[in-house]
Amino acid sequence: MVGSQEIVAIIPARGGSKSIPGKNIRLLGDIPLLAYSIGAGLQSAYVDRVIVSTDSEEIAETARAWGAEVPFLRPPALAEDTTTDFPVFEHAIRWLEENEGYRPDIMVQLRPTSPFRPKRLTDEAIEILVHNPEADSVRCVTPSGQNPFKMWRIKAGRLQALIPLDLPEAYNQPRQALPDTFWQTGHVEVIRYKTIALKKSLTGDIILPCLVPPEYAIDLDNLYQWDYAEHVLANWDLEKIVPVPGVYGHIPAIPHPISAL
Repeated sequence: MVGSQEIVAIIPARGGSKSIPGKNIRLLGDIPLLAYSIGAGLQSAYVDRVIVSTDSEEIAETARAWGAEVPFLRPPALAEDTTTDFPVFEHAIRWLEENEGYRPDIMVQLRPTSPFRPKRLTDEAIEILVHNPEADSVRCVTPSGQNPFKMWRIKAGRLQALIPLDLPEAYNQPRQALPDTFWQTGHVEVIRYKTIALKKSLTGDIILPCLVPPEYAIDLDNLYQWDYAEHVLANWDLEKIVPVPGVYGHIPAIPHPISAL
């Protein structure tokens, strides 16, 4: 909690992954993938509740074993391949209000597919939103590995620049001459309740960045990326959240000056 603001982390984890079967409970190292995001919520100094939204009883059981709440199962219609994040969050806040009379002020999305997070990343993203009352949301980003001004589309068999720029032949310019661009990593997204409830959006109009070092920008969508994550886990000395099984509630963390927020 920040002052009187209630903060809940929502972790979306459906059971029907096809690119990596059983992805959310597959072991990365010796820890289920889902647990990395649960740990990021539980070890935050500000998050009051960590809730997993899933359609799977097996995922729900794993989530509870690693300390998360699973107060409901998500309807199958909200767990399709094409389901976007917004209806999942809308369902969660509606269920909490109708069944518990609980309405958080801030929602934090912690995607399982971005498992490696610096220890204070979740709190830093929350602080950015709280310090900027005009903002609707905060998203984690990292510098783009490839500059999109050098990307193309193929139309009628011909190459066309993906993004037009007021710079002649931008795709032939050196990297230093092009605008900096950023890729959203999915590590942490912080959204005001009113952005979801009133603006019907997970971003709103004013979106602020929270920068993530590129070495953490691992997004697990296929087995090649999974093998790379295993390599990083085994060989890189990344400072990161390490989940603890069976912990419900906060792991003691370094206190932060709430009054300063």
